[in-house]
Amino acid sequence: MNFAENMTDFSTLTPMMQQYMSVKMQHPHSLMFYRMGDFYELFFDDAHKAAKILGITLTHRGKANGEPIPMAGVPYHAAEGYLARLIKKGETVVICEQIGEVTGKGPVERGVVRIITPGTLTDDALLNAHQSSNLVALCIQQNQIGIALLDLSAGIFKVQQQEFQLEQLPLELARLMPSEILIDENLVDQQIVENLKKHIECPITKRPNVDFNLNNAQKTLCDQFAVSTLSGFGIDHLPLAKACAAALIHYAKETQKTALPHIRSIQLEQSSDFIALDPVTRRNLEIIDPLFEHGTSLFSLINDCQTAMGGRLLSRTLMQPMRDTAILDQRLDAIEVMLKGYHEAPIRLVLKEISDIERVLSRVALGSARPRDLVQLRQACAQIPYLRHALNPIISQNQSILLAHLNDELGDFHGLHQRLISAIVENPPVLLRDGNVIAEGFDTELDELRQIRDHAGQFLIDLEIQEREATGINTLKIGYNRVSGYYIELTRAQAEQAPDHYIRRQTLKNAERYITPELKSFEDKVLSSESRALAREKLLFEMLLDELRQDIANLQMMSSAIAQIDLISNFAHQARLKNWARPEYSPEIGIHIVAGRHPVVESLIKVPYTPNDTKLDFNHRMAIITGPNMGGKSTFMRQTALISLLAYCGSFVPAKFAKLGPIDRIFTRIGSADDLSSGKSTFMVEMTETSQILHHATNQSLVLMDEVGRGTSTYDGLSLAWACVLDLTHRIKCLCLFATHYFELTELGHDAAIENYHVTAKEMNGNLILLHKVQQGPASQSHGLQVAKLAGIPASVIKEAQHRLKILEKQHHQPLQPTIQTDLFAESSESSIQVVEKVIEKVVEIEKTSPALEALMQLDIDNLTPREALQQLYALKDQLKS
Repeated sequence: MNFAENMTDFSTLTPMMQQYMSVKMQHPHSLMFYRMGDFYELFFDDAHKAAKILGITLTHRGKANGEPIPMAGVPYHAAEGYLARLIKKGETVVICEQIGEVTGKGPVERGVVRIITPGTLTDDALLNAHQSSNLVALCIQQNQIGIALLDLSAGIFKVQQQEFQLEQLPLELARLMPSEILIDENLVDQQIVENLKKHIECPITKRPNVDFNLNNAQKTLCDQFAVSTLSGFGIDHLPLAKACAAALIHYAKETQKTALPHIRSIQLEQSSDFIALDPVTRRNLEIIDPLFEHGTSLFSLINDCQTAMGGRLLSRTLMQPMRDTAILDQRLDAIEVMLKGYHEAPIRLVLKEISDIERVLSRVALGSARPRDLVQLRQACAQIPYLRHALNPIISQNQSILLAHLNDELGDFHGLHQRLISAIVENPPVLLRDGNVIAEGFDTELDELRQIRDHAGQFLIDLEIQEREATGINTLKIGYNRVSGYYIELTRAQAEQAPDHYIRRQTLKNAERYITPELKSFEDKVLSSESRALAREKLLFEMLLDELRQDIANLQMMSSAIAQIDLISNFAHQARLKNWARPEYSPEIGIHIVAGRHPVVESLIKVPYTPNDTKLDFNHRMAIITGPNMGGKSTFMRQTALISLLAYCGSFVPAKFAKLGPIDRIFTRIGSADDLSSGKSTFMVEMTETSQILHHATNQSLVLMDEVGRGTSTYDGLSLAWACVLDLTHRIKCLCLFATHYFELTELGHDAAIENYHVTAKEMNGNLILLHKVQQGPASQSHGLQVAKLAGIPASVIKEAQHRLKILEKQHHQPLQPTIQTDLFAESSESSIQVVEKVIEKVVEIEKTSPALEALMQLDIDNLTPREALQQLYALKDQLKS
């Protein structure tokens, strides 16, 4: 029961709790951090939930309706760690701070200063350094969908609008990697909502319909960018895209409680600009995350970027490789010139000194920057001349258009650097509230306040000496306590000698205490100097942030240039370190790789890696790969996909030579896994993934299929695998690597578009030696028992398996006839789908046309005598032998 929501009578609560309830009722579905002194407190159901998630103590404070009010709290100074854990659980947290002055009359005024959601994070403690925090909005009307993305922590803002296809939406969202999705609360199609929840592991937040209002969107965006028209951004004709973008602006302003000065432009993109990678493919190729806890992903292997910005750009690049080969060739040119002169080494040394200024600039813009953020920005500005100097050997020879352009975008921030040196101390405290952030000499008024604060002791010593000389009382003392403040103390006997200008402040048993106008004036200055100094520092810091906001666009351009230079230098570093080669792009469909290697596997093994070639083109689109388990089939397929992906990221690749035609999507169906929570068996998952490929692959897609059909009976699985091969080859006409243990499929090698390959292995003295070399032609056998032996299966089991294998090979020595495929495709008037259906029918027919089986089906078992039954069994046995 949500006690706070159901409570209507606040009169029995204390004034402080009444204040709490008035704020909480405005945010009923969020956890509220309510500032009380040095703690953020949570009450009622918020306290129960937070205590459970965070493992903190649940206590109580006061009563409501006669019952204790549950309470839990976290220290103010350590709040970020707790917030990170709550956000990771998908919770939204409202921060309610003390915004008024202490008056002694009623509770201190409090108000919401920020709402923290999974998609609006900007603090380093709440963010992953190498992953973007993307807030995504969707707007669907009829057959169109608008999508907008905002990374508030980096100032990235993008939109698109295209034809709506429900099954394609998860694929596009996987590319965008949302941390939170906003949808119109009036989005009534529950199928869309359920589909999102099924495929995307992030919170889905419903927003008021007015946020997505098409009529207001234009004004919202024009106001944000300070323009009169959006034509310069190319989105004037995209109403749904504009509606989504406006919804993101509304939500960001509402949660941050401030303007968004760093969101200064918007970029139009289309999903067709990138190679599509569905979630299954991302997982199977281990692009960002490894399949197993202690595994190695491609990202973790090649991420040696020197800045956090470069690391995030690398992550985005790997997740959405681009198809524009002109842009890719510019990146490759830059990598090549770095490699020619070892230029990447000095560049990387400079980059190592630059902090994550991309996120610093976002905090500056939002007013949440801390003193050390400005130190990081100062250090970055200091490195720009050195970075330019490291780039000069390349720029001066006009060897890279891209690097010359990025060099220009670095800008000149010498003046800003000097300003930050004069304004901020060398090593400021973490928080502004601790003071001593603004450097001495930056502000005269602040210096005076600090002088009073820091030299009060010496002033009192001097004043005491002065008063002793003036009064002739050598025992006169000047002191201080919190109750009386500053005072001059005389003994009772000396009190008669007190000058007329001494004003009695306090009478004690054996002494009198006085104050003078001079001491009173000093007291006022000292007691207020510290608070006034802190207030002055805060004002100066805010003024400094305002100055930085005026230059935010140029600073963001500098940050983006640094990230791109870091990405390019990292690619160059990987190419030199790992002996990678520059790929080539071709307008003709195909993949030609010479001596390709799997980058992750090569880095992990202690023996030399066995490279392999890949050759697929429009005339030879399908490669059927057979051979033993552990022979390297899956590694070979994955390396082909990873080499293709790296090439379309603009990176050199682990191969001696690589030439690639256009690729629109990469699909994989690799490995076995179930989804029991959704009621899906291993085979059902396999078929679902296969279905996705057959429905969405095109003639420009690269498809990897591993052991299709192994999750069911032999003939069912073989039929499905056979049909899939033909469909992928002749209807879809994609580029496909198809690994299988169904040797019957090698009969399809008679098809001109299909070629057989095998991974090589040798048996010596009963032991299997895996050579990991891919060669043309089908494998002679699977070596399954030898692999089982290598895995440690007991010898007695292996011996029994060998005996059974001989019996089965005698019983099933007839292979499937290749005429199945030949006959079917001779009927060119039929559609590809009809052809596939006939393939399944004819393959299954092989299983059904056994004479022994037909005879068995015709037996009238109920009317047979025991003798007749025995005779029939012998007859069936003879039929099977024949």
